[in-house]
Amino acid sequence: MATIDGHYVLVESEEPSYENQATEQPVEKGVNLTDHVQRLARKLSIKGIVAGPGASRKRAYLIQASDSGKVVYYSGRNTFRGVITGLTTGHTSSIADGFTFSMTLREIRVASSSTVSQLPLAIRSQVSPVTSSGTKQTKSKRDESTEMHLKKSSGGNSLRKPSEKVKPARDRRWT
Repeated sequence: MATIDGHYVLVESEEPSYENQATEQPVEKGVNLTDHVQRLARKLSIKGIVAGPGASRKRAYLIQASDSGKVVYYSGRNTFRGVITGLTTGHTSSIADGFTFSMTLREIRVASSSTVSQLPLAIRSQVSPVTSSGTKQTKSKRDESTEMHLKKSSGGNSLRKPSEKVKPARDRRWT
């Protein structure tokens, strides 16, 4: 019997995968030149059966772990720690109180941020404090709301906004 995070499952087959990626560069004559080999993430394919009164709870747990990307621990003929990248369940009449499943587990590495609580005094004296001057607002060269124009009227000069229309002066000679 194998377990996935403490949940017992009957596993029919396990297929671990150990793959590498090799970069190749073409050359004029002969075989391509391989200059770099990199190990890819390990994978484990599992096929099995879950049956019994707790089958629905185990199925719900596997779906929840797959959806949330939870790192699970598998222990069978092989041991593996990774995330469930593929989960398929089969529900046939041959298993009345359970289901068949196939899943793929993939090895992951979780990055953690490296933070320092306080710098040593010798380094802290050399580092300038972080300042934020905020967002700067730029002024346009012509702000029409404040720009004023002079207009001539019969009583002298007065200020007006450019949006105001100039009224034509009445000719007083003919009245």
